[in-house]
Amino acid sequence: MAQTAPAARPLLTAAQLAADLKARRKSRGWTQADVAGRMGLSQKRYSVLERDPSLLSVAQLIALLAILDFELVIGSRGGARDSVAKRSVEW
Repeated sequence: MAQTAPAARPLLTAAQLAADLKARRKSRGWTQADVAGRMGLSQKRYSVLERDPSLLSVAQLIALLAILDFELVIGSRGGARDSVAKRSVEW
């Protein structure tokens, strides 16, 4: 039975990304060491980056998203400009 991909949603905080990275890794049955090896990092360094993805370089982020089979989509925010002020955005 094929897994259904979760619906796309805005990414607003580093904490949200951290939770998504960990959940995807675990859903694949991979350890931190498995992902770290694919990225050419130590498990210890990967652990730091998974907990605080704001420390990832853009190149590392793109590589990690590819490894975990995520897609990064860039687009304009929907709605009026003042709706942005109502959101709590960490980055």
